[in-house]
This record gives sequence, C-alpha cells and structure tokens, in this order.
Amino acid sequence: MTDLRSDRAFFEVLCESHARFVGRRLAPEGADAAWLYEDAPFAVLAHDASADPRFIYANRTAQRCFGYSWEEFVGLPSRLSAEAPERAARQALLDSVAQNGFAEGYRGVRITKSGRRFWIEEGVVWRLVAPDGSSAGQAATFSAWRDA
Repeated sequence: MTDLRSDRAFFEVLCESHARFVGRRLAPEGADAAWLYEDAPFAVLAHDASADPRFIYANRTAQRCFGYSWEEFVGLPSRLSAEAPERAARQALLDSVAQNGFAEGYRGVRITKSGRRFWIEEGVVWRLVAPDGSSAGQAATFSAWRDA
C-alpha cells in the first residue's frame, strides 16, 4: 500500500472531494500534503471503500486524539473507532454520507487505543471520489474534541 502521509495525489482527492461535496476548502491556499499530515490543527481521517472499511489515512492530530501511531492506524477497521453501542449511529452516518455526499455538524463518542472515551464535535464526513470517478471511501474531519 502506498504511504499516503505525503502523497500529493491523495491530498488532491481529499481536498477536491471535500470542496465538491462540502462546498469549501479543506486546507488553506498554498497548503500541501505535508501540512495536512503534520501541522493541520484539526483531525483528518479516511477509510477505504471496502465492505468493512479500514483506515487508510490519519493525520497527526487524529493520531494524538485516538492514541495510535500511523502504523497502528492504517489498516485498522474504522468501526473500531467507536464502541459497540455507538456503532449503529456511526453506520447510519456513513450510510447517509454514501447517499448524500456529505454530512456536517456531526457529534459522537469515540474510543482511543487505551479505551478512553471522547466526544468529537463539529465533525464533517464526505465521500472520496478518485480521479476516475470511482468511490475511494470516505473521509472525516473534526476540529473540537473533549473527554466523555
């Protein structure tokens, strides 16, 4: 699997899909893949389009929130980011995004590697569309979080 941390093409898929569905920029003018991964003050995660989606991307802010390293995050089933009782609400959100292209204002409880629960606030989830028009999965960003 390609390392997406500094992959320009993946950065463009993230940003172009966000602009297309959400209607605004994901990153500031002049930002690049390195900025989004290393320096963005908000979390960005993405999972693939498989039946049991697995994370393919998590920037440093997301890694700090969830307590996983890049190596631990990539390949992890994204359903494990929520506790079992929260998974139905998470799945309903993902189904809505698949149908409508995006959802914003999302709020939900997530779980860290150590088992600590935390709220994500002001979440935006959107479909990822590859340059050939195929589905590349979904991505999410959130800019506020707090302990549950």
